[in-house]
Amino acid sequence: MMSVRAINGCFIIRTATTGGAPPVSLFRHRIQRLRASHLREFSKLGFGFPLLRGNDAPSCPSCIHSLVESVSQELESVSRRKRSRISVRASVKVKLTSYGEVVEDKLVNQELEAGLLLEFKKDPERVLLAVTHRPDGKKNWMVFDQNGVSSSIKPQQITYIVPGVYNFDHTRLSDFLHRAQDNLDPQLLEFAWMELLEKNKPVTPEELAEIIYGRSDPLESYCAHFLLSKDELYFSVLESKGSRSIYSPRRTEQVEELLRRQRVKEAEEREFQEFIQLLKSAKNAPSHSKPPKSSWLANDKVRENIDSLKAYAIDAWASIDQRKLAGVILKSMGLQKTAVSALNLLIDIGYFPVHVNLDLLKLNLPTDHSDAIVEAAEVLLSESSDIDAARRIDLTHLKVYAIDVDEADELDDALSATRLQDGRIKIWIHVADPARYVTPGSKVDREARRRGTSVFLPTATYPMFPEKLAMEGMSLRQGEICNAVSVSVVLRSDGCIAEYSVENSIIRPTYMLTYESAAELLHMNLQEEVELRLLSEAAFLRSQWRHEQGAVDTTTLETRIKVVNPEDPEPLINLYVENQADPAMRLVFEMMILCGEVVATFGSQHNIPLPYRGQPQSNIDVSAFAHLPEGPVRSASIVKVMRAAEMNFRCPVRHGVLGIPGYVQFTSPIRRYMDLTAHYQIKAFLRGGDNFPFSAGELEGIAASVNMQNRVVRKLCNSGLRYWVIEFLRRQQKGKKYTALILRFVKDRIASLLLVEVGFQATAWVSEGKQVGDEVEVRVEEAHPRDDLILLKEVL
Repeated sequence: MMSVRAINGCFIIRTATTGGAPPVSLFRHRIQRLRASHLREFSKLGFGFPLLRGNDAPSCPSCIHSLVESVSQELESVSRRKRSRISVRASVKVKLTSYGEVVEDKLVNQELEAGLLLEFKKDPERVLLAVTHRPDGKKNWMVFDQNGVSSSIKPQQITYIVPGVYNFDHTRLSDFLHRAQDNLDPQLLEFAWMELLEKNKPVTPEELAEIIYGRSDPLESYCAHFLLSKDELYFSVLESKGSRSIYSPRRTEQVEELLRRQRVKEAEEREFQEFIQLLKSAKNAPSHSKPPKSSWLANDKVRENIDSLKAYAIDAWASIDQRKLAGVILKSMGLQKTAVSALNLLIDIGYFPVHVNLDLLKLNLPTDHSDAIVEAAEVLLSESSDIDAARRIDLTHLKVYAIDVDEADELDDALSATRLQDGRIKIWIHVADPARYVTPGSKVDREARRRGTSVFLPTATYPMFPEKLAMEGMSLRQGEICNAVSVSVVLRSDGCIAEYSVENSIIRPTYMLTYESAAELLHMNLQEEVELRLLSEAAFLRSQWRHEQGAVDTTTLETRIKVVNPEDPEPLINLYVENQADPAMRLVFEMMILCGEVVATFGSQHNIPLPYRGQPQSNIDVSAFAHLPEGPVRSASIVKVMRAAEMNFRCPVRHGVLGIPGYVQFTSPIRRYMDLTAHYQIKAFLRGGDNFPFSAGELEGIAASVNMQNRVVRKLCNSGLRYWVIEFLRRQQKGKKYTALILRFVKDRIASLLLVEVGFQATAWVSEGKQVGDEVEVRVEEAHPRDDLILLKEVL
């Protein structure tokens, strides 16, 4: 019978072009793979083949035919030996077909009893061999598995019961598995498939064992089951019941398609393993030898893998497949499937810097401008004309002070002052004029609206407008003729507004000062800088007048950080703590508020829709906080009871906290889009009409989206600043003491503190007897910027 199978196998070769048999090319391809190692596999089954070498190897169809004939003779010999033995078979039951035939029922499940050898599904990814021990309840059974573990399994977990085995000793499981391993050659399935395909005959594991091993003993039956259950090429499950299954050979075209897919999958796996090796190599390389970031983006597949890790690191995967891919990569690298693992891996390979801003990645805020926007901005610089040129007043004779932080990239505003003959002070607040270049609805304007604001981080600045347009066209520049919108104000002796005007202008900024240098000039009280002293005097008058109108002082400490070379593992951190009560800062602060009040008054007088801002005073009784020291402590307590700001787009709203009847943010049109909308509206009026670009309703819609974006940016800036302050504290000498002010008590003796030297708020336990406003000394116990963790301890 086995000889007949071999002859049929030879017949497949001779008739490959007819019927549904596999093509000759497919079989010839497989014959070529029948090398010495495979012949040895057959030798284990009792086949004795002469080993072919050199010129003895088959090289033509007739030689192949001779080889198969020799196989047939050996199979016939094995068949005769097999018939002389009693085969161990599973219990046989029969069933009656619809035609009245009695046939063997191959899907009958053997009843469970102690000592059976079976395979069961331990979990979705593992199957184990086990021996039944005893019943566990009505249906479950206690078993000893191949790992020596005793457990209870359900009948539906059983995937195969090895036939012909009773009272199996579970201590022999390892030996059984070891012997089975010698017979698990998947290529054996290929020859069985070719024979069964021609006959279109389904097969059970025991029948397959007869075909490929020449017998269906327990070991061979289990091996045949194992091969079938793991096979994804040649056979598919035709019918299944409990632990019994019947398999059917797939059609030739199906196998060829599966082989094609398998080759593709193998190629992908090779490519994936190459990527893993690339990761390991980069991870182990010294910091100066890490591959550049661009190298990870050159290949599409590598970039896809890196993108999956990035998404995993910030919990922002685009799909389940992307999440799974990152998980597979992390597992292949021997790492846990966590966001922290993905982040650290990207840092270790040099793709991310050590201090990568995760919040920036998570929020997906726009950073660089697209080529289209940059090109459009350059066109505006080179080709746009100033339609307000004829209406600009020449103020280039004025001494102009631009005061800002030292790292400011673009300057929006500057100040001038003079004393009139009647002794009153006249002030000019000059504001950059970006509306000279951009118009509402243009490509550059739409991009600015989408961004809403410039983003100022310790490590970088992402401007609202393309840098060249902002710096070379819009920004105020020292010693150069600049376009501006100038707000002039004459103050009465008590600090209230006597006269005002809003006009297009040209100016020539005289000084670009930092707050520190401006404060120093004020302190020196130089006669040559009388205009600066006039500005300081005007700021003092304005501050007094506003407080008489109910303004609330909320000055505090403000921290700025500039990080030099943020890509370095240990970049330089420059930390500045600014006191908002500093004379130079108070000067600029008062002038900005004065400008906002004038623009609101101007808009109200001419019925101009503007983004008017107000803030109810909440009936704040400042005297209730008089027992607290002035400055950060008192300001922090007052801010806690203040109500949220409000906006109106038709008329001014009183700003109780500032103590003025109305307010419009106007002085930062290069940095804030809502300031730019105010410029659009004001300049439309100055051009001689009431055809405003935006109605009140349209302004309200714009403000809703822009303010939402601004809140996101504010959150990003605050988290970035906090990260670098904690990193700054982490680097300081262990045990260093810091002075802290108690702002309030959070719970029991846990207080909110302000570290004066760094302008940073944190919480810590303080000793009994300490009150709000008291100073305490603390030291940093732990500082972990990535975890947003800082632990302070009071020094007693």
